[in-house]
Amino acid sequence: MAQAPETAEFGEWPLKRLMTEVVGTGVKSAEDMTREQATDAMKRILAGEPDPTTLGAFWLANRWKHNNAEELAAYADVIAEDVVYAEPEADPVDCGANYDGKGDTAILGAAAGVVAAGAGTPVVVHSGDRVPTQKQDAYKHVFDELGIRTELVPIESAEMVDETGFGFYYQPEFAPLVHALWDRRDRMGVRTFVNTIETIANPAKADVHLGSFYHLAFAKKITDTFETMEAQSPRRVVMFQGMEGYDDIRPGYTKVGEWTDGEFTDYEIETPEYGMDFEYEDLEVDPDDVAGDSARLTEEILAGERDDHFADAVALNAAFRIYAREDAESIDDGLEMARESIESGAAEAVLDDLRAF
Repeated sequence: MAQAPETAEFGEWPLKRLMTEVVGTGVKSAEDMTREQATDAMKRILAGEPDPTTLGAFWLANRWKHNNAEELAAYADVIAEDVVYAEPEADPVDCGANYDGKGDTAILGAAAGVVAAGAGTPVVVHSGDRVPTQKQDAYKHVFDELGIRTELVPIESAEMVDETGFGFYYQPEFAPLVHALWDRRDRMGVRTFVNTIETIANPAKADVHLGSFYHLAFAKKITDTFETMEAQSPRRVVMFQGMEGYDDIRPGYTKVGEWTDGEFTDYEIETPEYGMDFEYEDLEVDPDDVAGDSARLTEEILAGERDDHFADAVALNAAFRIYAREDAESIDDGLEMARESIESGAAEAVLDDLRAF
């Protein structure tokens, strides 16, 4: 990535100064940045101004100290200036999965999104291609295996949503400056805050976001980030504990966080109560072909050829998408709608439409 010219104008906070005076003073003594400081930092990063060593140190210092919601909101607002938005007429659920992908379990979100679309809930997903650091299989690779176009410009993605009920947005097209950071992020070897904020880019300007977390505190941080952002303000955010950091709900006991019109609530569920009575290991696939196995499972489930734990997991994940958009009053109601979408052939029809798009 090219360096910005020395004459580029930013604020008063080059990354080296932020390192020596704010975030890089040590794990215990590091301070949080102001919104102005974080904004200046992100603008410099997207412009390619910091040298690789300074940028790597800044990313690592942020990882050590943990970013707060105000910093994440500042970063996200700057990235929003780079995003090419394309808003479909439908108001979909935005699913911003872990861009690193999966390496052990099936990617259920593709099938779940199609099932939800078949039930009348439009869904949008977005990802890149082998995004650092793990560079495992993500949404794009499952759709590629299914014969669905993925390298779309944003307006095509919006048209896909309106024509089929389901849409894929490709990060290199809707966030080119973020994509330009690929090489530097890859050389880091660890995740940075970019991995977090790219999941909430929301290129379809959806009013509902569905995401995942490891710890409930992170879900609250994400909802606080949305509340603090200036570039977007979704009305509702639903977060749950996902497998491998993905937006696939994990089996067993799990927490859910909901934020609606500024009010945050959390609760616990047991997935066996919703037909998902099995273990994490039961959803594992060939680690050398996660995308291929996930695509095959998607086809078989949508065709009604499977009545097993994979089909149950897809139905529950679809139910969460339906419930997140409030197209169902409860997860139970959403589950009933998801199963009907499969049994009626509506979900498979969405897959056919996607292949024809």
